[in-house]
Amino acid sequence: MTRGTHHVLRLVVIAAIAIAPCLSLGQPVAPIARVGVIIVGTVAGVGHMVDAFAKGLADQGFVDGKNVVIERRYANGHVDRLPMVAAELVQLKADVIFAPSPQAALAAKKVAGSIPIVFALVQDPVKDGFVASLSRPGGNMTGLTDISADLNAKRLELLDATVRNLSRVAVLYNSLYPGSTSQLAELDRAAKAKKKQLHLIDVLSPDDFEKAFAGMANSRPEGLIVIESPVFFVNRKQIADFALRYRLPAIFNSGESVEAGGLMSYGAGYPELFRLAATHVAKILRGAKPAELPVEQPTRFEFVVSQKTARALGITIPQSVLLRADRVIE
Repeated sequence: MTRGTHHVLRLVVIAAIAIAPCLSLGQPVAPIARVGVIIVGTVAGVGHMVDAFAKGLADQGFVDGKNVVIERRYANGHVDRLPMVAAELVQLKADVIFAPSPQAALAAKKVAGSIPIVFALVQDPVKDGFVASLSRPGGNMTGLTDISADLNAKRLELLDATVRNLSRVAVLYNSLYPGSTSQLAELDRAAKAKKKQLHLIDVLSPDDFEKAFAGMANSRPEGLIVIESPVFFVNRKQIADFALRYRLPAIFNSGESVEAGGLMSYGAGYPELFRLAATHVAKILRGAKPAELPVEQPTRFEFVVSQKTARALGITIPQSVLLRADRVIE
């Protein structure tokens, strides 16, 4: 090889090295994943739970605004807006839709087509027609169940241990909520076993709270159990205030309701369920099929007690109950 030829080859190599980064800039960039979120409630009431979901995704390597876009949509307590919200996320071509509540999941199911859907607060996803079985969902839906129906017996037990001579218990429920029937059935079995009388009060909207609590006063219950429903969660402060006004010791299913002024709660932590649901979403974004992702059940439940509310109600929570609490609000 002559000196001139060697010089030319050297220039070609140098030029190739210099051009390589420029060529890489022209290569196609992996598309950013888009995750839609459908929430029945408001940013103020549920935003912390959606933040927990976003953190769960980040822990799995999907950071909002970096390699994933989280499209948050709130119905602000208006269940009738859910179909419109779901359709909007479908139009945005979401890769996965996170619809935690039964109503949100149902709205998404009707319009999502083959888009994967992940839920988090469904009591009986098989009965609701979302999955074929918990171990093998079989379709485009999977997620977590908070098994609220199985926990109402425990709530009655805790209320009975707290309120002296408890015999009549008012039960606030929403018949429009898909999980209400199974929750009431479980509670009825527990009440019969403990020889407690239940006074069932169907509340369809916040406008019914005043009438509902006035009716409770007439039946003179010694305690109140609030069955799980997004309507009750969104309006938890209003319900807690009514319970205090009518001097009713109340037990809820979420710690947020105790923070809002309720006496007690027992159930799976909502933020934790949202964080765990993010793991399902991350797996799907990496290529897993919802049909093959088992529906998970929570293994940890939180018992929260408010000493502040107890004092306002003029009751003393037994030490045996306080010792069972995971968190006590002073």
